[in-house]
Amino acid sequence: MADQNVPPRRPRDDRGWDGRQHHTSDGYRDHTPSAPYGYDPSQPYQGGYPAQADPREQYAGEYAHAGHPAPGPRGPQWVGPEGLGRPAPTRTAGAGLPNLDDDRDPDRKVGRRKAIVALGGTAAVVAGGAALAMTPQFRGLFGDEAVAGDATGTTVTDGTAARPSGQQPSTVRTYTEQNESYMGSRAGEALKKNAPSGGRTFSGPAAAAAETKVTVKTVLAKDPILHLARRATFGVTPQVVADIKKQGIDGWIRAQLEPDKIAPSKAELKLAELPTQKLSVQQLRDQRDQLNERGAQPEREVVDATIARQIWSKRQLFEVMVDFWNDFLHVAADFDGGEVYRSSFDQDVVRKHALGSYPEMLIAANKHPALLLYLNQNDSRADAVNENLARENLELYSVGVDGGYTEKDVRQAAMLQTGRGVEDGKYIFRPDRHYVGKVKVLGFTHANNSKDPKAADAAIDKYITYIALHPSTAKYVAQSLATRFVSDTPPKSLVDRLAKTYTTNNGLIKPVLMALFSSSEFWAGVGQKVRRPMEYLVATYRTLGVSPDPSPKHDNGDNKRTPFARGLRQIHDKLRELGQYPMGQPTPDGYPDVYVAWTSAGTMVNGWNEAGEIVAGYRTAFTYTSPEKLVAKPPTTAGAYVDALAQRLVHQKLSAKEKSLILGVAGVPATAKVDATFNGAITAVARAILASPQHHLR
Repeated sequence: MADQNVPPRRPRDDRGWDGRQHHTSDGYRDHTPSAPYGYDPSQPYQGGYPAQADPREQYAGEYAHAGHPAPGPRGPQWVGPEGLGRPAPTRTAGAGLPNLDDDRDPDRKVGRRKAIVALGGTAAVVAGGAALAMTPQFRGLFGDEAVAGDATGTTVTDGTAARPSGQQPSTVRTYTEQNESYMGSRAGEALKKNAPSGGRTFSGPAAAAAETKVTVKTVLAKDPILHLARRATFGVTPQVVADIKKQGIDGWIRAQLEPDKIAPSKAELKLAELPTQKLSVQQLRDQRDQLNERGAQPEREVVDATIARQIWSKRQLFEVMVDFWNDFLHVAADFDGGEVYRSSFDQDVVRKHALGSYPEMLIAANKHPALLLYLNQNDSRADAVNENLARENLELYSVGVDGGYTEKDVRQAAMLQTGRGVEDGKYIFRPDRHYVGKVKVLGFTHANNSKDPKAADAAIDKYITYIALHPSTAKYVAQSLATRFVSDTPPKSLVDRLAKTYTTNNGLIKPVLMALFSSSEFWAGVGQKVRRPMEYLVATYRTLGVSPDPSPKHDNGDNKRTPFARGLRQIHDKLRELGQYPMGQPTPDGYPDVYVAWTSAGTMVNGWNEAGEIVAGYRTAFTYTSPEKLVAKPPTTAGAYVDALAQRLVHQKLSAKEKSLILGVAGVPATAKVDATFNGAITAVARAILASPQHHLR
């Protein structure tokens, strides 16, 4: 048997900043057109992607095990603790340098580039207090490195010298668990030194917050309300802070764990303007010609809708968990079939179970056309077994690569799961394709002696439930949640307690989250997470208070989409350019969730420039607060104004050094008299604050 492997690899658009601060009237382009709606996956795709790519070969470039170098960060690198990074190709002179200076007023360029680069050099790094070294490459704002190619082909799994049957995958392959592989680098080791260690569980989150002392080095304010808002939402807003203060820490968390009781926001109601999001799988199939004519892209609209919810939904913890599961139980939006099935997978699998039962989520996923097609289960039958889904069910979606399974377990699971497939857009069990015979996977044994559809299907469900509740799965889910909410190197004490809670509650997620928020480790982990590119941009929209209504200056210019729909697509395209967007990872492993995977100078500067565009209100599909009105009563001296603006944007004061750097951006001393526009420099000053460590950290 051979791995038939993952769907066609669709490379992200990793190009660097192109040197134009205002690309078009709305500031965006559509960089990565997807396959036409209704594309037939049975026909060769003409987009230049390989028809077959072995996931193990693909992963070899992303994962590493002991004795091999850790994978490099995404996009152009810069140097981190102890010299992480490698030289980047030289850029053509004069092409592609980010516009860090406001060239509309040459007199205001005094030290602006130097100051913002120095500020951002601190900003990108501050996880755990480890300062990144400034290098000539970064000071020169070097550019893109070549995208690694994909190895293709098949790999025999019946036992070879490289992959002997019966051994744990982690001991015979060239990769390990994704986040762990990044943290094995020297930069990861540096971050571990500042992570909280050990802890205990309290009677509730508020008690844990009150009793926990923050001892790690961090530039963030050690305010438990701000800490909760940073970790349990996509970005602090004045309203979130007010809600936590009003409801109390315990009350706010309990309310967030009941998202159905929280009223939809204005933006969520406006999602009706995304027409394909209201259509069922059958309707999408029936209307594919009409939708194609209108240029509708359902697989993109589901991403647009997710971005809108991340920015504007009041159900913030729910949306954070949706994003978590979209990485853990990952199905890419841009797969051949995503235009029909990905939206349904989002609603009927991820969102339905995000705060419910993981075993039920995994069962639902394994019967959903999106996952069955994404991992080629529809092609698997007793006489030609496809191992993709069986392998990823073990490696990525349950016990993990170190969970104790063997190559024999993968084959046994793949044989058991034969018969499941898709027909006419719906899940179907085909008894004529099902393997009959005793199977044993890990500690699960089943006679599997019937081709009766109900009996055979039930046997598979029992197996899925078994692996979803396996002790290794409990640990893997706990480790992943602790990495998302606590630190890139979560304490073993916390992981063990969360795993025990998961097992005790049969895979229910709410008790695990309550245990996490009631832990001293959570409240001690202030400043131990760095925002990934998507999180940075979403947090920027949130802290600036952007409204989903169009600006009076907006010229739609597109009678096929409303300003709201057009604006969401613009953000979506920018996130593609930054290298991270909802459901965007083309391979089944989802995005890494540790800082060292995202140390990219090009991406960082691109994000800063985009923050400047947002502050200035150039994205006219939405309504923005004018930068000179961000502070209700701006002080009349530069130093006091920076303090007030920092309090408004990052909800705390800056250090004296950061404040000095930001004043350098404006080219004025702290005592200088300024008006509400900061004497014309308010946009540059606000952008510099949004490049500070206080905004990069969560």
